Amino acid sequence: MFDKILIANRGEIALRIIRTCREMGIKTVAVYSTADEKSLHVKFADEAVCIGPPAARDSYLKIPRIIAAAEITDAKAIHPGYGFLAENAEFSRICEEHNIKFIGPSPKMIDTMGNKSVARENIMKFGVPTIPGSPSVIRSADEAKRIAADIGYPVIFKASAGGGGRGMRIVMEEKEIDRQLIAARNEAVSCFGNGDIYLEKFIVEPRHVEIQIIGDRHGLVTHYGERDCSMQRRYQKMVEEAPCPVMTPQLREKMGQAAIAAAESIQYEGAGTIEFLLDKDHNFYFMEMNTRIQVEHPVTEEVTNEDLIQRQIEVAAGLPLDRKPLKMRGHSIECRINAEDPEFNFRPSAGKIQTFHLPGGHSVRVDTHAYAGYTVPPYYDSMIAKLIVSAPDRRLAIERMKRSLSEFVIEGIKTNIPYQLQLMSDPAFVSGHFDTKYLENHFKFQPDPS
Repeated sequence: MFDKILIANRGEIALRIIRTCREMGIKTVAVYSTADEKSLHVKFADEAVCIGPPAARDSYLKIPRIIAAAEITDAKAIHPGYGFLAENAEFSRICEEHNIKFIGPSPKMIDTMGNKSVARENIMKFGVPTIPGSPSVIRSADEAKRIAADIGYPVIFKASAGGGGRGMRIVMEEKEIDRQLIAARNEAVSCFGNGDIYLEKFIVEPRHVEIQIIGDRHGLVTHYGERDCSMQRRYQKMVEEAPCPVMTPQLREKMGQAAIAAAESIQYEGAGTIEFLLDKDHNFYFMEMNTRIQVEHPVTEEVTNEDLIQRQIEVAAGLPLDRKPLKMRGHSIECRINAEDPEFNFRPSAGKIQTFHLPGGHSVRVDTHAYAGYTVPPYYDSMIAKLIVSAPDRRLAIERMKRSLSEFVIEGIKTNIPYQLQLMSDPAFVSGHFDTKYLENHFKFQPDPS
């Protein structure tokens, strides 16, 4: 087992990793930008190294500085968390070159599954259901038109190296192909430095259901059940829950085995998530693989009683996974608490937090790096906390979340707590009947008139 791990991240996920390391008897090194000097992950780590100015490109994305921090502190492993360098094959490769264990998959695994079109080609060979579409990257508008005519409209262009909804364009009819392909390519180049685009059949009214998997270096891949991440706004997840409200034991078994097959196709090592689209007839299709821990991993932890960060660290150290059957209990919901103003199109709200009162009570968990007096910097993602509740069933989990949101007091900045609180009472959410476009097309936030 490692005696010291450097966490190449910030905020709540860095603090989350530090906590597990402390319970495992592992010392930790935090890295931070000058904007994060007062963050809790810096305070609670055993050591901390400043790696640059506020901009991520000059600090958290600066590989040489992170490697140097690991070397001067004698850290034997690096945990990348999520975001930043977590799915960067070059970072994984450089860690290997410096004899530092990257707590995640190998560069080859990241390259294979990180590129969506390559991943799709790879897993099709292993019988994993995929959405009908182009066999590889689209080379011309004429090629896109031929494929779209064959599989039927609507179709969607997607960036091979993309994520977060960038480089995606829905096409309803042939005359839109030329314009939307150019738009998708331009956005993909701007966001990812890679203009490769592929085409898929657009699934109407889908749910976004993902399977948590972990693989060890001894050839075992196991899954930890599913999460429903369909409550999205502009492709950004707002609420996640486990289990999926429409899941059946038979469907879970089929999706779980498909996820394992996808991971086994590359002898996957580490934590990962296989993401599927689930249509209204319970047909599911591979969408992509995330080769890292996910923001929403706590809901899986709550229903399986597993510490997924600990499992990540153990398999990275060469320990085998337990060959025990999946046991899920109860229901868990996570609301992302963001520093943004829902009354003004979710405008980011940086600044100093004056009051910060956390909710409590039975089966209430808050993962956060924020506190009263903390200044939310304007340079990074707006998420400042994750509120997670658990209960024996979904109905009680919703009521517990409503109660917890009403107790969560943050003053000095704007947050999306009022939005999340209204969503918990929305009839479609309560009934469990919604799809990935529900928030954009149907849910209407009502600002407080006071």
